Amino acid sequence: MTTNSSYGRRDFLKDSVISTVKAARELVKQAEGVPAEPPPPPMRMDWLRPPGAVEESLFLERCTKCNDCVTACPPGAIAAYHRDGTPVLFADQSPCLLCEDLPCITACGTEALLPVEGINHVRMGIATVSHRLCTAGQGCHACVSKCPTDALAMDVASLHLSVVKEACVGCGMCEMVCKTVNDHVAIRVVPARQLAGC
Repeated sequence: MTTNSSYGRRDFLKDSVISTVKAARELVKQAEGVPAEPPPPPMRMDWLRPPGAVEESLFLERCTKCNDCVTACPPGAIAAYHRDGTPVLFADQSPCLLCEDLPCITACGTEALLPVEGINHVRMGIATVSHRLCTAGQGCHACVSKCPTDALAMDVASLHLSVVKEACVGCGMCEMVCKTVNDHVAIRVVPARQLAGC
């Protein structure tokens, strides 16, 4: 191994200063440059399929991501999921309003969404209540009054809110109302695909 005998203390100090200046410049560039992008939001898995959606694996085969159901939704509740472009709803942001003629189903030309006999036959999911967070016992019944299928009821004896599963269509109206009037969301819609074990 050979060493450069002419490289002395002065050269070492000079190189150290240059290295420190370069590092400082890089830090300044980072501080003044474009701020780092914030991390992406956590991946939400609580999305619902539009009314009339067939079983999930079949839905994924049939859906062409054409966005016809998205465009046909009068309240704009259906959106293209950023992950794969398929149509979804987020109950706490914009629930399904169960339009009388369900134009989203009519707009679907691939039978990913099939006609239903009426809004009571829609099956997007089932609402579940966290009694620990629910303030129904303190007089809040906002979700009960807004449920379009009368699937929510107050048990006067226990002062607990109950869900009539046979009547719940999973539209998410209760979840959005709960989020609007309470500090903690006590009612959530479990998507149909999760109930089916998908």
